[in-house]
Amino acid sequence: MNRILIVDNSPIIRTGLAKMTENYPGEVMVSGTAANGRLALDWLEGHYADICITDIRMPLMDGLELIEYVNGHYPWMSSIIISSYDDFSYAKSGLELGAVDYLLKPVSQENLYRVLDKAFRRIRETRNHAANVLLLKHLTTHRDIMARWVEHIRYNRHETMPLLIVDTLDMLEKWVDGRYDLLNPLAMEWLFLVVEELKHEKITFHLEEGKDLGLGDKIIAAHKVRFYFRICCVRRLEEGARYLFHIMNGDRSNQTRRAIERVQAFLEDNHAAKDLSLQQVADHIGFSKNYLSNLFKQETGTTIWNYLLDFRMKKAREMLLNTDLKLYEIADRLGYSEQIYFSRIFKERYGLSPLEFKKRIEQ
Repeated sequence: MNRILIVDNSPIIRTGLAKMTENYPGEVMVSGTAANGRLALDWLEGHYADICITDIRMPLMDGLELIEYVNGHYPWMSSIIISSYDDFSYAKSGLELGAVDYLLKPVSQENLYRVLDKAFRRIRETRNHAANVLLLKHLTTHRDIMARWVEHIRYNRHETMPLLIVDTLDMLEKWVDGRYDLLNPLAMEWLFLVVEELKHEKITFHLEEGKDLGLGDKIIAAHKVRFYFRICCVRRLEEGARYLFHIMNGDRSNQTRRAIERVQAFLEDNHAAKDLSLQQVADHIGFSKNYLSNLFKQETGTTIWNYLLDFRMKKAREMLLNTDLKLYEIADRLGYSEQIYFSRIFKERYGLSPLEFKKRIEQ
């Protein structure tokens, strides 16, 4: 998701650009607008943005001054210039300051989208390059965690993967040194490195970049930036781990795969049931209990109840991080009658209590 700040002293132009940008066929949000460079800097002190689209001629602080300040204080941001024909010399100065491109007034949708494409491509390439540099720089310091990843994937160790992901997140955050926008591309590069370590397993890896973790917030307050990108990084690592587990399990027959998927769907749909039994699951699928248990273990590498437990713990993590629910409320929504039992199960699974896990992510 790319978040945009639009700066222009004309309310009509600001509104028009915002509407066109919001209709861009990609992951983009207009997070803020400002009437001049000074107000834009006031906004940036309290909020996050990836791109600044700015006019050149404005009162108090013009676009060139704004771009120069952004370059020095918000190095992850890219800038786009809006100019009239008379301002071409200014636009040229903006390009010399590193602006992605300039748009002539009146701005057409076609030209806006062309320049946005260019800006997003630059952001992606720049951050991916920075992530590669960081990975190479720390190549000799991450062997222990890499060995743990390979071991977990190779031997289907689902249950302790979440704690390993948190350890990996903490390691990656130390590398980025406050550039939290690099956590996502760094997570992707890490996953590709895991694949390299597993290359003799003949794995083909095609994990997509993915969307932001269901946060979807149009505006990210400055004090929430670290938390936001940590959550996105965790989700990216979890996606990669699930995909690798799936690949390592190998291809299955269509009939068997459909049966397993029906079991998984039934467990997920009924994960909050307090009296769910193996017989209920077997009756839903139309298999005997013993046959279904053995088939599920053989095909997934885990038991039916461990799969249900994994799903419940995943939901627990989501609720811990994204809601203000009390522990007893989370326990009840996951099918546990007692909060103490839920907390014990959570700690046995992850090595951390629910509150310790939440604190570790938010610290």
